[in-house]
Amino acid sequence: MGVWDFIQDQVLGMKWLNGLIGRGLSVLGLDVNGRIGGSMQFFIYDVLKITVLLCVLIFIISYIQSYFPPERSKRILGRFHGIWANIVSALLGTVTPFCSCSSIPLFIGFTSAGLPLGVTFSFLISSPMVDLGSLVLLISIFGAKVAVVYVILGLVIAVVGGTIIEKLRMEKYVESFVLSAGKVDIESPDLTKRERLIYAKEQMLSTFKKVFPYILIGVGIGALIHNWIPESWIVTVLGSNNPFGVIIATIVGIPMYADIFGTIPVAEALLSKGAQLGTVLSLMMAVTTLSLPSLIMLRKAVKPKLLSLFIGICAVGIILVGYLFNAFQIILI
Repeated sequence: MGVWDFIQDQVLGMKWLNGLIGRGLSVLGLDVNGRIGGSMQFFIYDVLKITVLLCVLIFIISYIQSYFPPERSKRILGRFHGIWANIVSALLGTVTPFCSCSSIPLFIGFTSAGLPLGVTFSFLISSPMVDLGSLVLLISIFGAKVAVVYVILGLVIAVVGGTIIEKLRMEKYVESFVLSAGKVDIESPDLTKRERLIYAKEQMLSTFKKVFPYILIGVGIGALIHNWIPESWIVTVLGSNNPFGVIIATIVGIPMYADIFGTIPVAEALLSKGAQLGTVLSLMMAVTTLSLPSLIMLRKAVKPKLLSLFIGICAVGIILVGYLFNAFQIILI
């Protein structure tokens, strides 16, 4: 086993933990190859693995975020123009909150502070879709090639989507209270390393408390799919024989609300049951980017025409990404 394989399987994927849990359950008299024992192994392993990765990632990313308070981020974005501004905004979205609902207040703040609308939408699209947490988690489950391509395509959707909105001059479809709010951010003081560590710890605990219920739900659904739902059902609906699988997965994902940590175990279980790679990734993207609660929040800030355009751009991008991954699945995994 090479160094990278060891990191991917044993450090990020924690395969050793899965084996340890399996042996522990066997000692207790459970058959890990059966439905009940297999479900318990899947549930305990994924909850522990995702929780550890969640806490470590949020701590590291929150520490990085402490160097980019909203006012500083706004100044950075203000230095760029045209498509470069959209690219920088999309990249900035990778080190911001993990779910779309958390990104919307920042989007409103950036828009009210006078940043171009297309730039702020590039941020809004990329923030929940391609954060650094998704990169590490995808590596742990699907491998580095899938993770890197996923992040690159997510950034492309964010840049293209923001550029389209900018070219269509949609400012008149932003609610007036957002445009008239003016500068809402204050300059953040310089923090010491100790203060940054405290901030990172607080963010980690706060995010963990909010996210953990969705981890339990997501892993529970994943365990159900993995051990109880017949493979033939999954293959029929989301397999290669159904050309509309990607579209179905995208539509199903929109009413759901979770973040990358809650959707990963569901995607993992679906893939193991015969669903196509691009189909499960489309489901993940739709859940994290177009969840119904986030769209309701966004509607308070933008008018229906702009909201519909945002949904349309994201949905089309997600569907195209899904079909692209399906076409190259053999190469990627």
